[in-house]
Parts: sequence; C-alpha cells; structure tokens
Amino acid sequence: AGGKYEVTFGTLFNDDKCANIFEALVGTLRAAKKKKIIKYDGELLLQGVHDKVVISLC
Repeated sequence: AGGKYEVTFGTLFNDDKCANIFEALVGTLRAAKKKKIIKYDGELLLQGVHDKVVISLC
C-alpha cells in the first residue's frame, strides 16, 4: 500500500467487528469522504458490486 492505510470495501463490509461498530457503514463512509477523511472512486458503494473498490485515508 506504499505507506498508506487502505482497505477494500468488500473486506471492510464483511468484517464482523466493523459491522458491529458501524451499523450504517455506507453512510459513515460517504460522510467521511465528504469531510475528506477518506477517498474512494464513485459515490455510493454497494456490497458485491463495489467489493474491490479501494478506500484510503487522505
């Protein structure tokens, strides 16, 4: 990852611990992107369709 913190949406979405912490994961990601905390391609991430999209900290 070249010194960056990155994860794919599929890995994050399928993590039980993460799912318990963030009930509304997609909404949380959109809010973080809007505040430029994270970045990823696209607007709305959907399970299955966007599992390989990389999410990284800004």
